[in-house]
Amino acid sequence: MPDETRNDSRVSMTRGERVRAAARTLRTPRTASWVANETEVSVKTAQKYLDQLVEDNVLRKVEQGDQILYCVDQLMATYREVAALQREHSREELTSALDSMRSKITDWKQSYDLETPGELRASIADLDDTDEVETRREVASEWEHLADRVPVVRAALNEYDWATKRDSISA
Repeated sequence: MPDETRNDSRVSMTRGERVRAAARTLRTPRTASWVANETEVSVKTAQKYLDQLVEDNVLRKVEQGDQILYCVDQLMATYREVAALQREHSREELTSALDSMRSKITDWKQSYDLETPGELRASIADLDDTDEVETRREVASEWEHLADRVPVVRAALNEYDWATKRDSISA
């Protein structure tokens, strides 16, 4: 049944929509032919839409040997995320979120007497208790997520005044 649902949703999407949707989820650089295969379009069609996304600063085009690969433009994605945070949250909300994230990370460092989520993952090898293994995996995953979020929220706060002045509509 899940495959039928997947195919039904693909049928309702245009070729361009399928390529754009797949491209925005690329975690590793991929070729146009890989995207074409995933989205059931021709390589030429995939390339056309991927190149449009490069022009729109959504994707980056990277040459690797004789291949051209496409990947998410992380810098532009981060800029968009910072702008969204600034538009959707007050300075106080962002400050509270940053404080909360940093407190959680500090608590995990103290609780496990470790400095990084990688060290926490490595400590799993010494455990027999499956519940503790699962807990540490979940904490390590959350820790990695928060460690990635801290600089983004910090950037939103650092330029909050500058961004909100430029984002306001003057009448």
